Amino acid sequence: MTTKQTVQKDDLFKLKSVTNPVLSPDGTEAVFIVTQIDKDENAYHAHLHHLDFESGKSTQWTFGKERVSKPQWSPDGSQIAFLSTRSDKNQLYVMQATGGEARRLTEYETGVSDFLWSPCGTKIWLSGTLEDGKTFTDKAKKDEEKDKKNPEALRVTTMKYKMDGAGFVKQDRHSQIGCLELTTGDITQFTDGPHHHSLEAVSHDGKKLVIGVNRAENKDFDFRQPLVLTDIETKEETVLVDEQGYFGGAAFSLDDRYIAYGGSNRSFENATHGELYVYDCEEKTTLTLTEGLDAPLGDAVVADHQQGPNPPEAVWTEGNYLYFTVSVMGDVRLYFADLDGSLYPASPEGEHIYDYDVAKNGQFALAAITDPVNPGELYKLDIATGDRTAMTSFNETYVTDTVLVQPETVQFDGANGFTVHGWLMKPATFKEGETYPLVVNVHGGPHAMYGNSFFHEMQVLAAQGWGVLYVNPRGSHGYSQGFVDAVRGDYGGGDYKDIMDALDHVLADNDWIDTDRLGVTGGSYGGFMTNWIVGHTDRFKAAVTQRSISNWISFFGVSDIGYYFSDWQINADMTDVDTLWKHSPLKYAENVKTPLLILHSENDLRCPIEQAEQLYITLKSMGKTTEFVRFPEADHNLSRTGKPNLRITRLDEITGWFDKYLK
Repeated sequence: MTTKQTVQKDDLFKLKSVTNPVLSPDGTEAVFIVTQIDKDENAYHAHLHHLDFESGKSTQWTFGKERVSKPQWSPDGSQIAFLSTRSDKNQLYVMQATGGEARRLTEYETGVSDFLWSPCGTKIWLSGTLEDGKTFTDKAKKDEEKDKKNPEALRVTTMKYKMDGAGFVKQDRHSQIGCLELTTGDITQFTDGPHHHSLEAVSHDGKKLVIGVNRAENKDFDFRQPLVLTDIETKEETVLVDEQGYFGGAAFSLDDRYIAYGGSNRSFENATHGELYVYDCEEKTTLTLTEGLDAPLGDAVVADHQQGPNPPEAVWTEGNYLYFTVSVMGDVRLYFADLDGSLYPASPEGEHIYDYDVAKNGQFALAAITDPVNPGELYKLDIATGDRTAMTSFNETYVTDTVLVQPETVQFDGANGFTVHGWLMKPATFKEGETYPLVVNVHGGPHAMYGNSFFHEMQVLAAQGWGVLYVNPRGSHGYSQGFVDAVRGDYGGGDYKDIMDALDHVLADNDWIDTDRLGVTGGSYGGFMTNWIVGHTDRFKAAVTQRSISNWISFFGVSDIGYYFSDWQINADMTDVDTLWKHSPLKYAENVKTPLLILHSENDLRCPIEQAEQLYITLKSMGKTTEFVRFPEADHNLSRTGKPNLRITRLDEITGWFDKYLK
């Protein structure tokens, strides 16, 4: 009998992420992506796999040191196109569905960002970034050696001049759309001008495109992406939506009469619920399909395992029915809707659907599903009966051989009439009658949510012999518009109370928790909250703050989003530094008694590392117990998509700090 092993940090290299299920046009087969971390290469490798429904067998179709993404079947099902990094930049490849070597179709300097098959099957629409005035066929003039010897100054004229994960934004480059002929390799430029264009959808008759483009001259305070319906032959445009907010993911109904798209306006700034809209091309009217649903469209879950999911905003089926996902009460569920107002869930509670496709006849869905003790596999869901069949088993051996802790639901009536919901994990080595430390883990966002999803980090903490409490305080998605909006202008207020009330709630019901051995951690907004907590209570014996905010005054000018995020979230800008300082954890540094470990990425442009530097030097100057760990070549997403060795180091630092102070 094999002895099960508790979750280890290095299990990141054993786990496989199963994503991007795409059904063939006739629904008899599918392709999907499997991503695994290569420890020796210190890199993520993602490969294309094929699934045959009749035999139930899956086969790997691509190999090598590459990342494949966004697979799509040709309209007749004879070919599959996909993006791959096998030649460094993402380029477009196509291969026969019967097998054989993939053929590279593009060699563009900055690669291909997105693509869609033309219904004729002989063309592919694609988008990529081009220097203004250039075309896809222009050859780039590069002299990298000269660039190293003679660096050039960067002139900045806009406020949106940098972006976390991308660095400085080249202001003379914009995303454009072109149409590629498969037989000749020739590409025809379709858009131009100093504006970013997103390729949204192609009509089934091949005559129209939906394009996202904002042609405003000054976009610093303009947060629109208008969607336009464009006639391919005449380039005549019909505006689908043009208001402040974020809109995209357009899809034509099978008869081309309707266009579904997702998005959110700025009624509650970035806390606004996403909705599903349907535009009627004949009546020129728009219906908000999810108006009666007080929960956001799409997937708001934060976790650390799934790599590169690419779920559609919505999928049309015959009869003009729609399927889409909704984040609700810690779940991400598949929903059904029709144009007459019917709206209901088509998948059960207690799980996270993180990617999916639906057969055109509406009889079944192919969904990538995870829960707290299942890293994720593909399942065939019978829409009518609810029955499901597991179609892959990439993580089956891992689950069988590993001690995975099933969280217990936590729910109680919080302040201001809000219900607070979350989860409590017992230590993996739990024995009745013994007491254990407890670590509180706060998510980022704040407009995200913890969910019924596999979370490697949580399992690692439980494997150390600690309990883990993670809840969705006000500001979290998945509950109501009022709940997610309640944190704005009140950072450190009701949200802090929700977390502390949750702690008191589980302490009252679980005598195995040692109240003298409590820890707290979190990243981004969770890092802010960790900083806030240790500045307002000494109940915790150790804390680890990650990619955090400590000073809203400096954050305003140094973050890639600071100049508007501060106003949206704190309701203050640099004309009201008193309010910014009031909500800054740095103001309360003198109160900190908890040993605090500060973790931060050096290339983090969302919460720049100066936030950590200020906090560390301030605490150190006051004689507080603190240490600072900097992660090179890492941005704000270190814990999810960062270099694998640094992800392991990060977990080592967290567990080492808690082990030191929670013994």
